[in-house]
Amino acid sequence: MRPPFKIFPSLSNEKITIREIGSDDIQHLIEISYYDAIQATSASEAAEMQDRIDRDYLEGNSIHWCIIDNLTSKIVGTCGYYRGFESGSGELGCVLLAEYRGKGLMFPALKLAIDFGLNKMKLKRIKAITNKKNIKAIKLLEKLNFKNTTDSEDEIEYLLS
Repeated sequence: MRPPFKIFPSLSNEKITIREIGSDDIQHLIEISYYDAIQATSASEAAEMQDRIDRDYLEGNSIHWCIIDNLTSKIVGTCGYYRGFESGSGELGCVLLAEYRGKGLMFPALKLAIDFGLNKMKLKRIKAITNKKNIKAIKLLEKLNFKNTTDSEDEIEYLLS
C-alpha cells in the first residue's frame, strides 16, 4: 500500500506519537524544516516547504510525520519516507529539534516508521543516508539493524531489508 492513505496514519507507542503535520505545527518546526536539503529560514518558507511535502504525499511519493513526546505533548522532530517507493523501497529520514537530541526519542519514532513501512506499505528495503560525522545517527541506524552498504567521502548509506 502506498500513500496517500484514506486516513493519514497516526502511530504511537508508550513514549512517542507520530502524526500528520498541521498548519499550526509549522511554527515549532522552522529550524528543522528542509526540502531538497535546503533549510527554511522563516515561518513562511517552512509553510511553503510543508506544502510541497504535502503535495509529494498526495502524489504517492512520500509520507512525513511530526514526532510528539507523549510525556510533554510537545513536537520534538519529524521523520518519514522521502524518496519514493519504486521497486518496494523507500528512503527514511529524520531530524530532531536541538533541545531534544540525546534523550532517546528518535529510536521509538523510527521504530514506528520502520514497522509501518515494512508491514503496511510492504517495503522490501529501507534506505537511510547520514553524514559520516553524525555519530549519533550512525549508532541509531545500527541499533535499528541497518547495515552499512556504501561509503562516500562525506556520507554513509545504510540499508534495512
